[in-house]
Amino acid sequence: MKIGFFELEGWEKDVIIKALPEHELYFSDKKISEDEMPERRDFDIVSLFVSSRVTAKVIEEFPNLKLVTTNSTGFDHIDCAACRARGITVAYVPGYGNNTVAEYAFGLLLNLTRKIYQAIDQIKERDDFSQNNLRGIDLKGRTMGVLGTGRIGRETIAIAKGFGMKVIAFDPYPNAQAVQELGFEYKTLDEVLANADCILIHCPLSDSTRHLINMENVKRMKRGAYLVNTARGPIVETDAIVYGLQNGILAGVGLDVLEEEGETKDELQFLAKSGTREEELRTILENHVLMKMPNVLITPHNAFNSQEALMRILGTTIENIKGFVGNTLNPKNIVPV
Repeated sequence: MKIGFFELEGWEKDVIIKALPEHELYFSDKKISEDEMPERRDFDIVSLFVSSRVTAKVIEEFPNLKLVTTNSTGFDHIDCAACRARGITVAYVPGYGNNTVAEYAFGLLLNLTRKIYQAIDQIKERDDFSQNNLRGIDLKGRTMGVLGTGRIGRETIAIAKGFGMKVIAFDPYPNAQAVQELGFEYKTLDEVLANADCILIHCPLSDSTRHLINMENVKRMKRGAYLVNTARGPIVETDAIVYGLQNGILAGVGLDVLEEEGETKDELQFLAKSGTREEELRTILENHVLMKMPNVLITPHNAFNSQEALMRILGTTIENIKGFVGNTLNPKNIVPV
């Protein structure tokens, strides 16, 4: 089969060639989108990452396409309905960095609660060894709120328990076995927001989770709470973050993802487009405001990025391709309808 691999760093090439020697392989470091299409489009299988945008229009440009496999747990960058309409299978990596993302989320939280970044920055930039304005808080004894108790959420709960924290969680599909094993409580979303000192988001992006935290319920959050999002940007309404920070509801925010993330990265190209919506422009401007706030830490969608996690991702992607070709693709790795 003709297989196109996109958004590669380079080191993957030898591993892929060794694993799939019988196929015609194409390698590129470019993403795929309506504005960035490859010259070659005769692939049976395409492998890509989250910077690509596989819309219905993009799918039409690949007449032979049978499988799209993304090197990620999230798949909101793919129009799965359009793929299904064309009979194209969509596969993903359901679990590659459960501990990887959870550890990173806690790294952001510790940076916020102990002001580690500010402390390092003032020494590097100003040779200032003063402890003024660097007093933080302990996590032990405080209440952690976890939104989403899937693989990553459960890893986060385990870490929080190791810190001596009480854990409450929200998930529309409670996991009784996890409660028994990890010792936490399920609450409603409003109860978690009202009682948690720290909130970590680990749910997927869907219609039901878009703006899960919004301008209405941010006002019901416990005053002085910390918020960390390493899941997907649109789960949190940007207006709500700005409001919460400006009104003292949020003591600090850690974001590895942003609303309008791609547009913020490529803003000149975005602003040149016709039909740009007012709310999109406002979100981009608000993202820039957040970047300048001392109690906000923003990182470039990096929570997944460990050596071990990347090897697991590549291994699962190769398994997805082999399974599809051999008609043995693990059903758990197919995007649910």
